[in-house]
Amino acid sequence: MSGTPEPPVIVLVRPQLGENIGKAARAMLNFGLTEMRLVTPRDGWPNPAAGPAASGADVVLAGARVFESVAEAVSDCAHVYATTVRKRGVTKPVLTPHEAAGEIHVNEGRSAILFGPERSGLETDDVAVARAIITVPINPEFGSLNLAQAVILCAYEWSRGRELVQPTMEELLPPAPQDELEGLIGHFEALLEPRGYFFPKSRAAATRRTLRNVLTKPGWNHLEVRTLRGVLSAIEKSTPRD
Repeated sequence: MSGTPEPPVIVLVRPQLGENIGKAARAMLNFGLTEMRLVTPRDGWPNPAAGPAASGADVVLAGARVFESVAEAVSDCAHVYATTVRKRGVTKPVLTPHEAAGEIHVNEGRSAILFGPERSGLETDDVAVARAIITVPINPEFGSLNLAQAVILCAYEWSRGRELVQPTMEELLPPAPQDELEGLIGHFEALLEPRGYFFPKSRAAATRRTLRNVLTKPGWNHLEVRTLRGVLSAIEKSTPRD
């Protein structure tokens, strides 16, 4: 992974009111996000109503850029998330803001989060541009977040993630291949067999199966398998033979 991932871009798709753009800017800056992109804002841009609503988040408004389409707005982004209450007929991974923030912190390349118009939300074609959907686990009987509230939820979760400890290289290693795992299981069995572990004989098959389940469940990577094999070898060497 090369360096610290950049903060996500906040993309407001066809926003209707300048006040709501300003409130979204305020929500962003509260949690350290500064890059706003606008897709065909209804009342044009700049909008004089945005400044007072931003309550001092002028750096966000000053840097806001306008685009003619969602595709153009996210053309430099490798990871695009669409916020929507419903899937809108598009089958994509569905994440909470917390889960999406976790991904954004380890993504290679820029990430963008799309927010739809205040009245109707994102259209199906907008969601289709995204790689994944962000849905807030909200009261199913009253799903009524306004634009700034939706932005602040995602910005807050991203901000929280900056404090998390990044995974070590060992934690990022993939699970060991099956032949290494079979070698570990065989090593355990060879060590336990002469010591009467698989007794009585009528239960030996079930005991071996349980041992296999225990050893395959954690998803050891190859360094962990090698360490366990080293432990078993050390035990073998230090244990007097009968």
